[in-house]
Amino acid sequence: MCGIYLTNIPLEKKKLEVKLEWISHRGPDFTGTLQQDNLSFGHTRLSILDLDSRSNQPMIHEDYVLVFNGEIYNYKTIKKELQELGKTFSTQGDSEVLLVGYKHWGKALVPKLNGMFAFSIYDREKKEVFSARDRLGVKPFYYSWDKGVFEICSQIKPLSKGKTIDQEAIEIYLQTGYVPSPWSIYKEVKKLKPGFIMTMKLTEQEIELEQYWELQSPKETNLSYQDAKEELHKLLKDAVKIRLQSDVPYGSFLSGGIDSALVSAIANKTENGNLKTFTIGFDNPEYDESALAKTFSKIIGSNHHETICSAKDLIELFSTFFMTYGEPFADSSAVPSLLLNKTTKPHVTVALSGDGGDESFLGYNHFDWSNKLKIVLKTPYFFRRLISIIFPFQWLGKRGQGIKNILKYKNLDNFIEGIFTGFGPLLLKHKNLGWLEEFKLFKTLSDYPLQRAADLNIKLWLENDSNVKVDRASMAYGVEVRSPFLDYRVIEFARTLPVSYRFHNGKRKRILRDILNEYIPENVFDVPKKGFAIPLADWMRNELKEDIKSHLTEEFLDSIKGLNVKRVKNFMRLHFANKGDYSAYIWRVYVLSKWFKNNRVEE
Repeated sequence: MCGIYLTNIPLEKKKLEVKLEWISHRGPDFTGTLQQDNLSFGHTRLSILDLDSRSNQPMIHEDYVLVFNGEIYNYKTIKKELQELGKTFSTQGDSEVLLVGYKHWGKALVPKLNGMFAFSIYDREKKEVFSARDRLGVKPFYYSWDKGVFEICSQIKPLSKGKTIDQEAIEIYLQTGYVPSPWSIYKEVKKLKPGFIMTMKLTEQEIELEQYWELQSPKETNLSYQDAKEELHKLLKDAVKIRLQSDVPYGSFLSGGIDSALVSAIANKTENGNLKTFTIGFDNPEYDESALAKTFSKIIGSNHHETICSAKDLIELFSTFFMTYGEPFADSSAVPSLLLNKTTKPHVTVALSGDGGDESFLGYNHFDWSNKLKIVLKTPYFFRRLISIIFPFQWLGKRGQGIKNILKYKNLDNFIEGIFTGFGPLLLKHKNLGWLEEFKLFKTLSDYPLQRAADLNIKLWLENDSNVKVDRASMAYGVEVRSPFLDYRVIEFARTLPVSYRFHNGKRKRILRDILNEYIPENVFDVPKKGFAIPLADWMRNELKEDIKSHLTEEFLDSIKGLNVKRVKNFMRLHFANKGDYSAYIWRVYVLSKWFKNNRVEE
């Protein structure tokens, strides 16, 4: 895993090195620079494959220069194909495969790649910069372009000088808790969308964007449930196997959840019982799953490492959290994610994870709601609206407010959008969902409500929340996280499965549970999951209270255009008085205030 930087802005070598210092945590093993043809290339390397210095970057092959962040899991297959065509190689890793492959196939190389990647290749002859990002947006890619002047980077900080805050991005963040692609927090900086390639024609001062991959309308498989289970199991085994390619120590994250348990079980069997597994536990039993993870490890036979953490351990990471994420990011589970990677790094550099299983196999709670709402929507909208007005939902507290808002949705697609933009009271004075047009495809791909919800989950939340959380948390400590569930083949296969194979009689992730049962008895893993959460509500009333009050001042709140200041103040008053849990709302605004403090726009 690495950090990349590329620009045609005239830079002295010292200024280039400063840019790279901001992303040095992404690649602590080697920093490389190159300046030619009025371009500056920078690369910070976390060495995983082919530790030889010949694989350092920027990498040159004939008239091509590469900066690359990520891993190409099928690089050996592509390399063999190129060798059969007469191509030769001087290194053993995947970077040179990208260069030779691009020289031979051009942009047709990208659909051949199975991996997580964000890379740029400069063609000296054509004076073009070709870039690509992986299908699911696992690896980040920021860029700016102004009449032929450009910058490209793995994180946004090196691109922030002279940029202006995007008000629309702030409004989206206050609705979702993140800034989705193609937006960034700055007007002049964009994110290359997943599944896209980009060509910058420097002589013509033109930029072209082209999509090479997208979710398609799924053609439902005619496989029986048993055959589908066997096929998926085979596919997952291969997805795990190719992610175990490494020249440095590796292991697997293991929580109390189904997804990480299945990945770890398959990996340990692949490694003949020599796999190292890692978990963190909390001294608060309400949030602790370490005992269950330990039970899993005993059953599968892995070499297990457990770290029990206190509230103090987590709170001490808050400063790292606010500095690491670059843009406002309000997923509080990022804090324990940081701690997990911090405690794992002394043992391994590569870790498998179960991220992505919930999205494809209908594992989240909101899939239950999507399924139940089909019945509610049979009631005419007029009557639902009337009930929402006359029934005293306030007696039911926060849950009642949520039900009241759900009744107001006209159709299922509106409800699905609400999953990701909020059902309850809004932080903004007015809810503007025009930006969701960027993700409207989910409405058209499937007739099944659960699949439509899953598709928006994949296109919106997975990239912009889950993947961002994992990438920044792991890179903060020099750990490369690989998730077999994010193999595009698994994603595509899952979408062909009948909904009943994944969600049956209220049983979420049915098919994954049945595969896991071959490794761990169902009576062991079939327990309520606590989630990777922290006692945020309590901390806000105690350890964080004064810092929150010092940041969420009247002056700051009034400075955020469109913010419902009165409501935020009321949330704070009620929460601090322990008259309700409004931590999610307060946290979102608090994170924004910390971002402004730590990331002042540079002139």
